[in-house]
Amino acid sequence: MLKAVVFDLDGTLLDTLGDLTDAVNWALARNGLPQRSEREVRAYLGNGVKRLMECAVPDGAANACFDAAFADFKEYYVSHCLDRTCPYPGIDGMLATLAARGLRLAIVSNKLQAGVTELHRRFFAGTVEVAIGEHDGVCRKPAPDMVELALRRMGVEAADAVYVGDSEVDVATARASHLPCVAVLWGFRDRDDLVAAGAHDIVATPADLVDRIAAMANV
Repeated sequence: MLKAVVFDLDGTLLDTLGDLTDAVNWALARNGLPQRSEREVRAYLGNGVKRLMECAVPDGAANACFDAAFADFKEYYVSHCLDRTCPYPGIDGMLATLAARGLRLAIVSNKLQAGVTELHRRFFAGTVEVAIGEHDGVCRKPAPDMVELALRRMGVEAADAVYVGDSEVDVATARASHLPCVAVLWGFRDRDDLVAAGAHDIVATPADLVDRIAAMANV
């Protein structure tokens, strides 16, 4: 019987695209670099903020301005990460329903641990018991380390958990962690992207996700 659900954060529980785009463009402008559209930033997300900036800065880390732009991005984002960020519609109710049915809930994210901790405290402390971000000694997704750590902290075996995410990185993470994956369509990737990444179980709304997990958990 299913006992736990492990969620990605950005693009799955939280709509962070606006604040991330603002931070990217503030850093680019400060270093005399061309701006990026929200559509472009959306495509760059999923592999952590350094990879985001490597995609956003022309020539990536090889650009002489990269280190300064990346530092500027981090400085701005720390102060503005809650300007426009909020849960997607239906997320709070979905989490509350799953928790009320006795399922254990966790977050794993390629954001730095300090940011994950703050966002968890701000939005999900009442329903999600474990929140794992990037920190020393734990490899970033799609490595299975974060998922395995979250499961250990909850005392749940991989055979009793499911992974939920919105990107090709999440599909790969679930595969590496030996968890079934439910992919969602309200985040940073379209259906074609998810299917190309190997996703087979895809839902369109948080209500659909509740139904799918309820069927898997028999609750």
